Order: sequence, then C-alpha cells, then structure tokens
Amino acid sequence: MLTRLLTPLVQLFYPHCCEVCGAELPAAATLLCFRCIEALPRTGFEQFTENPVSRLFTGRVNTGHAFAVYYYHHTSALRQLIHLFKYKKRQDVALWMGRQMGLVLSQTTWAEEIDMLAPVPLFSRREKERGYNQSALLCKGIAEVIKKPVDNQLILRRQFTSTQTRKSRAERWQNVADIFTVNSSLKDKHVLLVDDVITTGATTEACANALLTQEARVSICALAFTWH
Repeated sequence: MLTRLLTPLVQLFYPHCCEVCGAELPAAATLLCFRCIEALPRTGFEQFTENPVSRLFTGRVNTGHAFAVYYYHHTSALRQLIHLFKYKKRQDVALWMGRQMGLVLSQTTWAEEIDMLAPVPLFSRREKERGYNQSALLCKGIAEVIKKPVDNQLILRRQFTSTQTRKSRAERWQNVADIFTVNSSLKDKHVLLVDDVITTGATTEACANALLTQEARVSICALAFTWH
C-alpha cells in the first residue's frame, strides 16, 4: 500500500522515462514507450522452420528450431539496449528483453516441447568482471513467461577465449572449438540454448554440439541476429 502511494510522488521528482527516446512513461510501463517497443526490429523468424538463423546452422549442427527475435543493426535502438545490459550493468534490461523473447516463444507451436533452458556460458573470469551472465538473465526472463526450468550450470566453459569481436568466421570458430562441456546426460531432453547476439554462430554452434554429445535435442533462441 505504501509503495503504491509513494510511486506517483517519486515519479514527480524522478520521472520514469523511456530508455531509448527519453519520453516520460506511464506508471504501468517499464522500460520503453509503446512507440519504441513497436520500432524494435522484429524478425518474425519464429514463424518459419527455414529462416536465416536456421540456415546459418544447416550442415554445421543438428538443431530442432533456431531463430532470433530481433535484427541487430548498429544504428538501432536494440543496440542501445544491449549495450546497457552488457556494459552498464543494467540487469533489469536483460530481464525485460528475456520476457519479450518469452512472449514470442509462447506463440510458437513447439514451446511446450522444451524441457529446460540453458544459457551460453561466459568464462568465469569474465562473468565475475561483469557480475552476471547476460544470457542467463535472458533465460530467466524467458522462463518467467513460458514456465520452464533454467539450468545455468548445464554447459561449462573450460577455458578463457579472447573476444569474438572483429574476428573472421574461421577465426571465431577456432577461438571456441572444443571449449564447452556438458555436465549431465540429456538423453531425449529438449534443451533451448539461449544466446544474446548471433553473428557467425560459432559460439552457439560449439555449445549446441556439446549438448548433442549428451544425446539432447537442441533448439536455439537468440535475442538478436546480425544481418549482413
């Protein structure tokens, strides 16, 4: 009751603004105004088994479904939001984006088949520096919507690798090949592998292959896909 009474007073002195355009938000809104939510570059890939993300992995790794929710452009508002949760410690932004991913997943015909969610892991040193794994936060947001368990320790990263930024596709693959391991048997389990941004797909592919060694069925859901 007290929180409900104080909220309008707090917003009077500290207006609740859209993270993208700065417009003042109504009390019921969270991070973005309706206009900025509508402007986020949705892919619609979840509606098609054959889409640019699934084709990226064709012949490389056997996936049930693979898609990204948004396109990633250097000039888009999505880039601004990703920057907030990757470099500005805005965990709330990652959770919010995860919920948007969950809403999209909930509209698919196959979401009920998922047994568990697993994030692409960070190396422990990098996660300690950041304070969290952003893909794990995306998983948490998705799970709040589709009501599936998350196992943040299912896939383990065995060694530190240099950043994938500015590496070629071949260099990205060499950078992550054979660095992931899975810590339990997953026979006949359908695992949804969650990543933030897919560019060449090298890291996601390496994680998926690790899951496949444990006889899992693997689907992939990314927040964004870099469109070339």
